[in-house]
Amino acid sequence: MDWTDGVLADHQMQDLLDRGGISASKPIADGQIQPASLDLRLGQTAYRVRASFLAGREKSVLERLGDFTMHQIDLSNGAVLEKGCVYVVPLLETLKLPADMTAAASAKSSIGRLDLLTRVITDYGTEFDRVPAGYDGPLYVEICPRSFSVVATSGQMLNQIIFRQGQTLMSDSELAELHAKTPIVSGDPVISDGLGFSVDLKPAAGDLVGYRAKPHTGVIDLGKLAHYAPADYWEEVRTSEGRIILDPGAFYILVSREAIAIPPMQAAEMAPYLAMVGEFRVHYAGFFDPGFGWSEAGGSGSRGVLEVRCHEAPFVLEHGQIVGRLVYEHMSALPRQLYGKDIKSNYQGQGLKLSKHFTTPS
Repeated sequence: MDWTDGVLADHQMQDLLDRGGISASKPIADGQIQPASLDLRLGQTAYRVRASFLAGREKSVLERLGDFTMHQIDLSNGAVLEKGCVYVVPLLETLKLPADMTAAASAKSSIGRLDLLTRVITDYGTEFDRVPAGYDGPLYVEICPRSFSVVATSGQMLNQIIFRQGQTLMSDSELAELHAKTPIVSGDPVISDGLGFSVDLKPAAGDLVGYRAKPHTGVIDLGKLAHYAPADYWEEVRTSEGRIILDPGAFYILVSREAIAIPPMQAAEMAPYLAMVGEFRVHYAGFFDPGFGWSEAGGSGSRGVLEVRCHEAPFVLEHGQIVGRLVYEHMSALPRQLYGKDIKSNYQGQGLKLSKHFTTPS
């Protein structure tokens, strides 16, 4: 296809759909195509498997399911996916990509904030969340609830996918030039293999800096929005000292110190920072559509919500510590709609915020 190198915009994904590069067993739903990403829908059956797996170069996912499936679950009317278990669900969408196009998947924002590990896998695949150039086949999602058991239903959208035509990544020099032209972050940018961002542990008002998932809670129905009381699922994390101690195995919702902006001709992906900074990671990579945090799309002051898990040892996290980076990419074309006011996006202008399944804390 004769497109400029970059991440495909909404109208280009529609064109790819019309040409058969994307197909689905049910018609694409309204709002499923975002400015730079396509939401993916769960199929009807969840396979409870013994362990997480990749298909590998010699086998399809269905062949692997034959090796590892324990039982099947019908998602037609909703079913509980239990904390600590691993499931594989065929998606309603399939791909037939051009030879020079790749794709990459990620959990949607609300899913990552529930500590719900979801990763897309492909036939003959050797990486999670990565679709090789020219891939022709089905898509599956591996689901592992980490903090909360959830009720999932066929047709729900837990993951999103972007399509990359040719070379898309912006160099550090291009990123510096972009910031000089239209600021992409509040304050002085930290640019090294992307845009570095830090954690906010000294809020402008009060001492609430985050939330920690409670170890024993009820289930969360993914279809119920603004429904659950935060106190039933989360402990508040407060500090007046500008530091907290992360407990091994615990899951935290924190927020970036910097406000971030994604201009209309860019997209971005959150990536974990170098492992050498500490025994933790911002562990759900996520996509930022064009318009996120951009003032002209109603997003002035939008900050990045951080989903943090500590590993083997308790770790002291300090205010302003660099914890992650945003890798910016060129768009192939200007989207027809931007993230934010055009499509009533959930997290435009956000600060510290839980997923949309919870009521607003009082």
